[in-house]
Amino acid sequence: MDDGASSSLLKPLAALRAADLPAAGGKGANLGELIAAGLPVPPGFVVTTAAYRAHARAAALDPDRAAADPAAARATLEGAPLDPDLVQQIAAALAELGPAGTRVAVRSSATAEDLPGAAFAGQQDTFLDVEGPDAVADAVRRCWASLWTDRAVQYRERQGIAPADVAIAVVVQRMADAAAAGVLFTANPLTGRHAELVVDAAPGLGEAVVSGEVTPEHLVLGRDGTVRERTLGPGAALVLSDSAARELAELAVRAEQHFGVPQDIEWALDGGRILLLQARPMTALPVEPPELNRFQRTMAPFFVEMFPVRPYPLDVTAWLGPAIERMLSLMAGSVGVRFPTVRELLPERDGVALQLAPPLPRPSVRVLGAPLSIVRRARRYRTPEWTADPLVAEFEAEVAALDAEDLAALSWHALLARADRCANALAPVAKLRVKYLPSSFLPVAPLRIMLAVLGLSELASALVAGAHTKTREGNDALERLAGEVRADGTLRAAARDLATPAFLDAIRTRPEFGAFREAFEAFLAEYGSRESVSIIMATAPTWRADPTPAIGIIQALAAAPAPERDHDPGAAALSELLAHPLLRTSRGQCLATGLVDAARRGMAFREDTHVLAARLLTPTRATFVELGRRLVAAGVLPAAEDVFHLRLDELRSIGSPDAMDDGERARVRNLAARRAALRREYAGVPMLDLAVVVPREDDGGSGALLTGTAASGGVAEGPVRIIRGPAEFGELRAGDVLVCPNTNPSWTPLFARAAAVVVDTGGLGSHAAIVAREYGAPAVMGTGRGTALLEDGQRVRVDGSRGRVETA
Repeated sequence: MDDGASSSLLKPLAALRAADLPAAGGKGANLGELIAAGLPVPPGFVVTTAAYRAHARAAALDPDRAAADPAAARATLEGAPLDPDLVQQIAAALAELGPAGTRVAVRSSATAEDLPGAAFAGQQDTFLDVEGPDAVADAVRRCWASLWTDRAVQYRERQGIAPADVAIAVVVQRMADAAAAGVLFTANPLTGRHAELVVDAAPGLGEAVVSGEVTPEHLVLGRDGTVRERTLGPGAALVLSDSAARELAELAVRAEQHFGVPQDIEWALDGGRILLLQARPMTALPVEPPELNRFQRTMAPFFVEMFPVRPYPLDVTAWLGPAIERMLSLMAGSVGVRFPTVRELLPERDGVALQLAPPLPRPSVRVLGAPLSIVRRARRYRTPEWTADPLVAEFEAEVAALDAEDLAALSWHALLARADRCANALAPVAKLRVKYLPSSFLPVAPLRIMLAVLGLSELASALVAGAHTKTREGNDALERLAGEVRADGTLRAAARDLATPAFLDAIRTRPEFGAFREAFEAFLAEYGSRESVSIIMATAPTWRADPTPAIGIIQALAAAPAPERDHDPGAAALSELLAHPLLRTSRGQCLATGLVDAARRGMAFREDTHVLAARLLTPTRATFVELGRRLVAAGVLPAAEDVFHLRLDELRSIGSPDAMDDGERARVRNLAARRAALRREYAGVPMLDLAVVVPREDDGGSGALLTGTAASGGVAEGPVRIIRGPAEFGELRAGDVLVCPNTNPSWTPLFARAAAVVVDTGGLGSHAAIVAREYGAPAVMGTGRGTALLEDGQRVRVDGSRGRVETA
């Protein structure tokens, strides 16, 4: 790659283009493009990367050692004398910018910054109002040193950029005499709406806005510059007039059109004229929110719960598409409805899913026959008989065969065929659901009608939640293991004093824990297929592959006294129902009990077939990881899990990893690295903004910290404990209010210890809501921002009947 070593040490901004990035860095190259587009930019020049590399060589700076000891690297660069020829060239270039005393801005411009996915905002230094050749030369040297600040080194490490792959140029521009300055985004950075330009403006230099030192005037503009919203800053004086806002918008839209992607622009108002000081691609820009109809808003919480994290390309193409989509399409087709494809469900960029589009099934003419079809299936396929269906034995046999296979002995093509087998193995579960779902759902309707007639509708959730399921069975097994920990003083002390990974290691290695180890291994053999993230994420390890979440739950359960055995909300609700005067006859008792049992069997069928499907996650992930290991062995990928960033069709295109040439290895490695960077860029962007699904209404000053869906009745108080994922399960203590971004069945044992549950996502029918009702824990779902607004230790009152979280 041309690094600018053969070019001059300085280049005028007007001579630069995007192709000059290796010599001028991201900032310098982008400024040159703005000038080429005819946009107003203060004049200046760039001290190229060739000058930096020469200075670094003269100082004997080694990039790898510099990354290991950034402070020493900075001292080395700042202490080494500048090349006299460079000092002379800087003085000559300054003379061309203006007479003596002309003030300039000296800005770092690294080769890895201001790029899509890696803005490097604020990672290197900028110096303003610099005057004179000596001061500018010193500022250049300090900019070079800032390439090795701790924050810049850590940022590059997170972006996967090797120390030797980055260099730094320095932009020197005439200072704008700014009456006002700030930043503009050519798309709304919070919502992704391209119709909105968002501006922050403050009097004087824009550096205060960028650094967050002032509260700016905030504007939302239309693309024609019309002011749609304006919030004045603390001084309440207008900073940016309407006419200046229109001029700024016109320039910003031209810049976006030139670069072809939304831009993050720094600007200044100098002598009544707008100047552009910097432009870079916006990073982590949410996909523009979809327009949802009422059906999509109703269904969205269920799908948001399925997508708590962004699926990998391999998830989408090797599991979600050929397995889950096929199952959903078969189920929808059984009632004459076409289910959207994965491509429709998950808009993507470069193979990375960026957003969840709640499905909008499309009815066909066959939907007219759906009621008759449902009734026929309900009569023919009775839920109590589903476990004896031959489809169950067919599924069990295929899973057993997959589990028994020696992956190391399979060829590359056999591994790819195994990935197909794993996806196809879900078909019997899909067929089971088509056959038995009608008889699992239909009993709920007469039960709800009966409860409504009796005035006991509030009992519906607790009655159905009392179903005996494999999930509840696994939760009970975890409680028994926690009881063993409580009963053994040494185990109890280890569970209390060790972090979860260390406690797991102690169980595996310490001889005195042998009996518990056997019991835990037996638990994993029976229940270890439980997913740690979601049924749609085959790349995530199950409990069998990574038992850390299960151990964390055991620690949390063991830290509290044994639960009261007589507390059963489902049984209590049934007793209340049977005590109603109209049901005191034996016929009434039989009718009510039969309806409750039928509804519970339906719930158990739906839950247990989910557990059945999850058994495929272990062999599927094992297949993926083995494919990754083969690519690591062939020198293609640095880690086996990097294969998750590749699509299944891309893996099929590899004839054999051992036969790949250097060019093909580099292409695949760079493809995985590029997608990994894009995934990191969007790590903080939700798959679907819940504000689009359930817009929050003004609380009217009633004092609620949060509002959401009332999911499990009752009121409870306690300290907040934010648990963001399975790795933190062990941090929950009895009486804590569990606050989490989302849940799946692996979270449910925690509900037995939580005083209440508050979840960012989900609705009444989510796993969290169902289990919270089963355990009698007040729960508020779909708050959208509980994990962001609440803090660990903060005492709150959770009203699960009204969907409110308040200060205790």
